[in-house]
Formats: sequence, C-alpha cells, structure tokens
Amino acid sequence: MCIKNTIRITMKKVDVILGLQWGDEGKGKVVDVLTPRYEVVARFQGGPNAGHTLEFNGEKYILRSIPSGIFQGGKPNIIGNGVVLDAILFRGEAEDLAKSGHDLTKRLFISKKAHLILPTHRILDAAYEAAKGSAKIGTTGKGIGPTYTDKISRNGMRVGDLLRPDFKEVYEQAKARHEQILRSLNFEYDITELEKQWFDAVEYLKQFRIIDSEYFINNALAEDRSVLAEGAQGTLLDVDFGSYPFVTSSNTVCAGVCTGLGVAPRRIGEVYGIFKAYCTRVGSGPFPTELFDETGAELRRVGHEFGAVTGRERRCGWLDLVALKYSIMINGVTQLIMMKSDVMNDFETIRVATAYEINGERTEEFPFGVSDDIKPIYVDFEGWKCDLRNCRTYDEFPEAFKRYIEFIEQETGVPVKIVSVGPDRDETIVR
Repeated sequence: MCIKNTIRITMKKVDVILGLQWGDEGKGKVVDVLTPRYEVVARFQGGPNAGHTLEFNGEKYILRSIPSGIFQGGKPNIIGNGVVLDAILFRGEAEDLAKSGHDLTKRLFISKKAHLILPTHRILDAAYEAAKGSAKIGTTGKGIGPTYTDKISRNGMRVGDLLRPDFKEVYEQAKARHEQILRSLNFEYDITELEKQWFDAVEYLKQFRIIDSEYFINNALAEDRSVLAEGAQGTLLDVDFGSYPFVTSSNTVCAGVCTGLGVAPRRIGEVYGIFKAYCTRVGSGPFPTELFDETGAELRRVGHEFGAVTGRERRCGWLDLVALKYSIMINGVTQLIMMKSDVMNDFETIRVATAYEINGERTEEFPFGVSDDIKPIYVDFEGWKCDLRNCRTYDEFPEAFKRYIEFIEQETGVPVKIVSVGPDRDETIVR
C-alpha cells in the first residue's frame, strides 16, 4: 500500500480584540496601538451605537463604524458582514476623517453582506422603546435592534443590494413593511428629510470598495498576512451571554468573529481581552458593583465617564472579577489589557469583587437572572497614591499597583500584558 506524502499548508490566524465588560473599555485606543503589528484590521459586529475614542498628537477622534486601524498607514480596514451600517452616520464619520487628512477611499473596504440601517429602522427603534414605557432597555436610538431583527427574519437589506438595478424597489418594499408596523404602534413621525439624507449618503458610500469580505480575509490569511479582528461593545452586552434583556443585538464575543467575518474557528489565534481597572455601564441593566456614593461620582469625574456616542453619564463601580472571569471563559482570552488605571491614582482604598452572595448563598458564577438580589463580596487593596501617567515601564509602577495587577492575574489565570495609564498612544505600557 502506497501512502502519498501530504504537504500541510499553515495559514496565519486571526487575532481578536474585544471588550470584557459592558463596553466602553477603551478598545479603540488599543487597536490603534496594536495595528502596527498587523496588515489587515476588520470590524466584525455592531453598528454606530459603538463609539471608539482615540487620542494622539493632540487630536481626539471618535469612530463609530470605521475600524480603529484606519490611522495606521495604508493597510486595509474592513467593515465585515456582521456589522450593521447607517449610510448617513458613516458618511459624516468618513468626511470628518477626510477633513483631518485621513482619506479612506483607498484603504476602507465594506462587505457586501453587511446589513443596512434604513431610515425607518431608526423610527422603529424609537417607537419600540416608547412602547416599553418604564421597561425601557436604554437603546441609543440608532436603529441597531430593528436592523438585526430584519436580518434574522430574512427581511434585511445589505450593502450589496445597493449594486442591484432594482435597489429602490427593494427599499420601498422594506419601507412599506416598516410603516405598517409603525401604524400599528400609533407612532407619529416624519421621515422626509431623513430619507433624503439617506439616499444622498448611499451614493457617497458607493465610492468605497464593496467586496466579498470573507474571501478577502481568508485570502489574506492564505498569503500569510496578519489580521486583527476588532469587536464593539462588550461581552456582557452579548445577545446570548450578556445580562439579557439589557444587551445589544449582536454577538460581541469571540465566536462572533467567525460569523461576522467568515473565518473558521481554527483560524482564531490570540484573543486580547480589554477591561477597565474598574467597571462602567451605560443605560439600564444589572450592575452588581455599582457605586451610588461620592466614590462612584469621583470615578465618573476623573475618568470622564460619558458615552462617546450618546453623551450619557456612565454608571461606575468597582472591578467585578466574577463577571471578568466569566467573560474570559466565554472568549478564551489569552492576554489581558487593563485600561484607565490612572483614574484611581488618588484613591486611599480600592475594592475588587471576588464573589457574589445571592439569596444568602455565596457563588463565583455569573448568574442567569438579572433580577437576583446580588451582594458583591469584596477584597480591599491599598491605593497606589501616585500619578501612573509618569510611568513608562512596568518596573516604574508602585508596588501597590503591581499587587493589584498580580492579584488579577492570579485570580483569572491570564497575564495582563498591556496596561494603559492615560489616553494618549505613548501612555501604554507593554510588558
């Protein structure tokens, strides 16, 4: 019997960067810092409800749909099929970047399979939220949920549909379906101006390269090019594994890379999990370690904790290791990245929740129920009482801060490889 020799071709893997809390962890800055190592950057889910803030050279940028690697040379940045795209907001974002000297037309690619947020999706979002009354979820009103609903019910419109000769007919059918729902909700609206802006923005969007992104990314891997997948929001907002129903409408976890970009699970490499040295949340939903006192207000003030897209105040609280370990497990995190450590520079005592007490019983597992009476169990640490923004190496960190980092590593079993001590690029310590 003759057995032929086989040649195994190895391919690059997609590294993933995502949030481990309720969003707003600082993903944009870290993607910008990491992208020099990568040749392609791709956003795999979410919509313009996510705002990634980047600061460098004295300038501040907020990206909503465009990947955060757009500032690093001419490398391709891809809006993947798992993203939902609002043409109006996309145009405003792209034009603002162009005015600041960042022309995207030759380096931004958009998946044909990304779903479009229609003007009526925005109206539906407002109508559904109004109908909930006091049970509001706290959406951003950007039409994200209704767009994903249409996607799952097989009624959505995709970017590739813009290239169809009967595009306007398809649009009118979708609009008529939405208007029937709005009539049933007795919701008053005027879509005239919004619709005009949308059609103008659609023409603007067509100047970008609209591609079969799944082929683009897999071909890049076959050509031994490195790819970084960027997530939006955070793990605890995942539609399956987050604090349901107070969640977003997409899979924010690592598995979302496979469905949101069209790559096989075995193509996933490093998984960078980003978390703040404390916790924040925008909108409604459970938050076991939330602080309602002066300490919470101080975290908000010093950390400038206001939503990048909504401007809403973020709720603030201590670091929750129960939730963090849950997120690490779900995502298979291989490296941790800690953000905004400097916000707690002046605190005398810093607390970390290591377990919950629910109905009199202690647990270290993140619970199913969002209405459970959860009492966090804390471990206290001495504050470091110095300005971390003056540090440029790990060795320069005060011992109290090192103990905080080492405790997190010990509890999670994952190394903290990057520590951010300020908003600027150079205020990032890589171990």
